[in-house]
Amino acid sequence: VQLVESGGGLVQPGGSLRLSCAASGFTFSSYKLRWYRQAPGKERELVAAITSAGGVTYYVDSMKGRFTISRDNTRNTVYLQMNSLKPEDTAVYYCNAVQTAWGREYWGQGTQVTVSS
Repeated sequence: VQLVESGGGLVQPGGSLRLSCAASGFTFSSYKLRWYRQAPGKERELVAAITSAGGVTYYVDSMKGRFTISRDNTRNTVYLQMNSLKPEDTAVYYCNAVQTAWGREYWGQGTQVTVSS
């Protein structure tokens, strides 16, 4: 089982990044997917979530209108489009796959996002 994030990097305030998380080794389309982030010295926090079929999404209030989560079940990939980035968005971003009925959960290794001028 693997979840591999990519797309992080250094961006100026107001800029955009698109994170990707490629999955393998499990039935991707059966899993709810989430993006989390962890800033230095802070606990990991939920950013956004999407249901297995992609029909329902959820965002933490501070990300609403700026971030968009999506998934492509044909490519086993989940995305996080991040616009209007702020310095406080600086963190390591992790993707997470969960299937509560089977009691299974997987994490990626994270990708660093730094928002700075």
